[in-house]
Order: sequence, then structure tokens, then C-alpha cells
Amino acid sequence: METRVTALPKLFIGIDIHKRSWKIHCSTDLFGGKSFTMPPDPEKLYEYVQKHFSDHQVTTAYEAGCCGYSAHRSFESYGWKSLVVNPADIHRKGKERYTKTDRIDAQLISRELKDGRLDGITVPDIEREELRSLFRRRNELVKDFRRIKSRIKMHLLYFGIKVPAEFDNDHWSHAFRHWVDSQEFNYPTAQETMASKMRTFRFIDKELRDVSSQLRAYCRKHFKKDYYLLRSVPGIGGIVAVGILSELGDIRRFNTLKHLAGYIGLAP
Repeated sequence: METRVTALPKLFIGIDIHKRSWKIHCSTDLFGGKSFTMPPDPEKLYEYVQKHFSDHQVTTAYEAGCCGYSAHRSFESYGWKSLVVNPADIHRKGKERYTKTDRIDAQLISRELKDGRLDGITVPDIEREELRSLFRRRNELVKDFRRIKSRIKMHLLYFGIKVPAEFDNDHWSHAFRHWVDSQEFNYPTAQETMASKMRTFRFIDKELRDVSSQLRAYCRKHFKKDYYLLRSVPGIGGIVAVGILSELGDIRRFNTLKHLAGYIGLAP
């Protein structure tokens, strides 16, 4: 009688990813497998699998975090199924809730993957991911901008300089900036302190404007239809439209408004 292979053996790899090393746990559909540490290089893992599990159908998973999606894309390029998972979706029972090590995390991911209880998050394409990086850079600049404005006002308050009523608001007009530049202190040290803070303020102000302009220009060119469709909604301006396009991606993937609200945290 001629025999034929009807199903490939399966390999489930749970990975706890860090900058300097990866903790790996490999298990098959028949055996529990083992844990080991390896350099943070997808190619090294591919060589290991080819050497020991060349005839297996491979599925990998790791937690979303600071290392991004480059490993995920490498795994998919090898023909493997890969998941990037939300850490909160990994089920822990008993002592696992209170004991956390890299080895245990890798084992849990492999176990949940093997049992079919893991769903991956949506991984953006590279263009959308890099657009998101520029939008988040703008968010960083906004925080820096607020911080330096607060420091300048605190410097004035500390030395007993009162801000005129017409300037005492959140809008920093050019007239107010010139007024700050014109303030005189008893000694040049405090004068240089203020001058340094104003140079920082102007630098961040320019960076914020430039980055905002680049974001709007890019979306007008590469996501023209969706950008102007979002702009047509009352209350949504250019930067908010860019934020939706970069952080949410294509909102057509949400089947209902409730699904969208749950994703962004407005509803559980």
C-alpha cells in the first residue's frame, strides 16, 4: 500500500523579544519542546529551524513592544505564519499571574499559540508605520513646546516679572515674544538663561511647524482621497486627519462603530 503525507507536523515558537537577546520556546503538536536563548537575529532562528525542524509548518508569535515589526516581517518572508500579540491577550493561570520571567513568557506564548487561543494585532504596512513615526515625532514636539513655554513663564515668575494682562494667555504672539526678549535682569547670567530658553523655544516652534507641514503635504499626496474625506467631517482638521490615517490606518477594516470605539478605547 502506498502511503502519503496528509499533514505536515507543526512547530510553535514563542519568543520573548529584547534588544540584546531572545528567549525562545519551541514546541510541536506532539511534544512540549525546550527553551533556549539566542541572539536577536531572525536569520539565526531560521537556521535553527532549518537544521532541526526542516519538515515542520512553523508558526511564531511575540509580544508587541519596542522592537516593532521587523522580526515579524522577516518571519513572514521565510514562509512562516507570524503573529504579533497584545500582551494582555496572553492567558495566565495560577502562579503564572505572579511569576514573570523571560523563559515563562516564551513558554506561555508557545502554549497559547499551540492551543489556538492567540489572535494577532493588525500590523501596519511599512509606509503607514513610517508615517506614524513622523506623527509621533510631532506629538513629542508638542510636549516639548508646552514644557519650554512653562519654563520660560516660571523664569519670569521666579524673578518677579509680571506678564502684562494682554499677553497672559496660551497664545504666544510675536509681540509677546519680543516683550520677553526685551526683559532686563540685574546680571548677564539670568539674561543668558532667558536667551537660551527663547532659542530653544524658537527652535521647537520651527520644528513643530515644519513637521506639521510635512505631514499634511504627505497625506494630501499619498492618501488624498481619505485625507479630504476626513477633512469634510466637521471638527476634523489637517492634523487630526493625519492622526487618524497614521494611527488607525484604513478605518474600513472596522465593521461597526462599536468596533472602532473599542479599538481606540472609548468603549470597552
